[in-house]
Amino acid sequence: MADTNHSFFDLHNQGFVRVATSTPCSRPADVAYNTAGVISEAKRAHECHVDLLVYPELTLSSYAIDDLHLQAALLDRVERGVAEVVEASADLTPVLVIGAPLRRNGKIYNCALVIAGGELLGAIPKSYLPNYREFYEKRYFAHGRDCQDLWIAVAGEEVPFGTDLVFAASNLSGFTFGVEICEDFWAPNPPGTLAALAGALILCNLSASPITIGRAEDRHMHCRSASARAMCAYVYSASGHGESTTDLAWDGQGVIYELGGLQAESARFDLEPELCITDIDTDRIALERMRNGTFNDAAEAHGRPEDSYRRVVFEHAYTQGDIGLMRPVARFPFVPSDPKTLDEDCYEAFNIQVDALMRRMQATDPKSLVIGISGGLDSTHALIVAAKACDRLGLPRSTIRGYTMPGFATSEGTKSNAWKLMEAFGITAEEIDIKPAAQRMLDDMGHPFSAGEPVYDVTFENVQAGLRTDYLFRLAGQHSGFVVGTGDLSELALGWCTYGVGDHMSHYGVNSGVPKTLIRYLIRWTVETEQFSQACGDILMSVYDTVISPELVPAGEDGAIQDTEAHIGPYELNDFFLHHTIRVGQRPGKIAFLAWHAWKDAETGLWPAGFPEHRKNQYDLATVADWLEKFAKRFFAFSQFKRSALPNGPKVSSMGALSPRGDWRAPSDAVAGVWVEDLRESLPPLD
Repeated sequence: MADTNHSFFDLHNQGFVRVATSTPCSRPADVAYNTAGVISEAKRAHECHVDLLVYPELTLSSYAIDDLHLQAALLDRVERGVAEVVEASADLTPVLVIGAPLRRNGKIYNCALVIAGGELLGAIPKSYLPNYREFYEKRYFAHGRDCQDLWIAVAGEEVPFGTDLVFAASNLSGFTFGVEICEDFWAPNPPGTLAALAGALILCNLSASPITIGRAEDRHMHCRSASARAMCAYVYSASGHGESTTDLAWDGQGVIYELGGLQAESARFDLEPELCITDIDTDRIALERMRNGTFNDAAEAHGRPEDSYRRVVFEHAYTQGDIGLMRPVARFPFVPSDPKTLDEDCYEAFNIQVDALMRRMQATDPKSLVIGISGGLDSTHALIVAAKACDRLGLPRSTIRGYTMPGFATSEGTKSNAWKLMEAFGITAEEIDIKPAAQRMLDDMGHPFSAGEPVYDVTFENVQAGLRTDYLFRLAGQHSGFVVGTGDLSELALGWCTYGVGDHMSHYGVNSGVPKTLIRYLIRWTVETEQFSQACGDILMSVYDTVISPELVPAGEDGAIQDTEAHIGPYELNDFFLHHTIRVGQRPGKIAFLAWHAWKDAETGLWPAGFPEHRKNQYDLATVADWLEKFAKRFFAFSQFKRSALPNGPKVSSMGALSPRGDWRAPSDAVAGVWVEDLRESLPPLD
């Protein structure tokens, strides 16, 4: 077991910030009670190692107190409450963002106050004041839209005041946040967007939006949109049960989004105080902005807000060491765990492939589609895509010419599956035994196998793989068609294909945008949604559980067949590495941290719907690190020359593809030293 005191296990060193929403105990206009509720929740958050804690709007006074906001006694008591919270914060870890009405220059402002380490760092006034339906804020408050480069006196302190504030921790590069208040994010041009363009990676929203039917979903929509559009984390905290009075009720909704994805959500209508906690990946947000030119163009178009915003810098007393990771980390980033989302993804992925193949068929008018059918996952999926394309174009499935080509290691199981598939789908089916041709080539080469020696090296394998592709290309020419490739995205990432005249090449790579972990689900989805007949479905489910093997090396004396994953690593890990490498651009050390949290315990976390119990694996850090280093070498150094010469194929996932004409452009002769070095330097000592 590795030393968990090592910096590798500290989430802050990995670019995370722990954020939370709070629904404290509150009562209308009871400032002392509300202040005590704020401090109590701050202490609870401290015990949970929270870095940033966001409270509801007008936390200290309560929101729904109408003309009481204009009472001097209440406003005086609020300022004393602010001083009490500031004093209590001196010994607490979280940066607190609380709401309070504040006076300045003869006006009252609905403000958010940022408090940390016994200091009031600044106050942000609400920009947009609702004055419709149940809201009458303009009766009490002045808007803060024009408040720039100002200061305000609060409880004897002069602090920065205005909508031009961004707060940043001096000792945590990713801990940078801005604040807006309730109605602000319903505005057509939310002020939080400018704070994001000024560099805030996290946006906080203090809200007292009362609950009515449908409003909770409306808040979700706005939070999701804001986090996606502004490329940030969005932390939304709404008032709870204690706020309810007169004609309105509040539900205490807290939601936290990151780049459009929901990370955490509170229980609504809870009578007890509640913390909704998650860890935000600020590295991921910064990388996404870095690769997105539109975000930076928008900042330039708005006059570079980072030049006009004041940056309030503070030193954050965060908890160091291993405090766990309070964040959902998908084991299968290409396969959603939510059944509805998985169904939608499978529908789109399958139809993208079918539509793309149909367009190529319409453009080239082939007389046949030639596919090598092995009885394994990839060729099976290519077959069902081709079958659906023919169905939609009104072509007979006999247009598809399937060839099973047994070699020296082909098992009866996969060969039988191949024939059953071709017969069930009603395609033109043939068998070509490549062993005589392979034997002749090995003889001509003087390979030791030709003399009876059991030498099963790469040459032995590639002779068979190359012959199969060679046959398919000649057959396509003979039958005026084109070869439909079966290789998938995961194989392209690892270079697990025979270059040139091998399975690397085809006329159209229909699976090139689909990772291995998604292939199984696509096959199962076509069965569950009855895309084909019952007979087809039965044989497809037989293929579904097939062991992944190229079947190029004869089985050993124990009968064990060649196992791809034993050589290049589990595809479930490789697809995890692939996603975080090409879609996010994370450092290998960070990827190892995420993979360890995702895979260290099979009993925790979510699995995709219907995932077989016997395939629920777990991996320790040493295993993750070993396969990740191998992945880095294969991906960055050994395989790009193959990807540089890819045939066309459809991009399927927004998480990335590897075509040199699209998502991934890299030199063929790079070295992997940078990535291997980062991994090794990040890891603790491992056995």
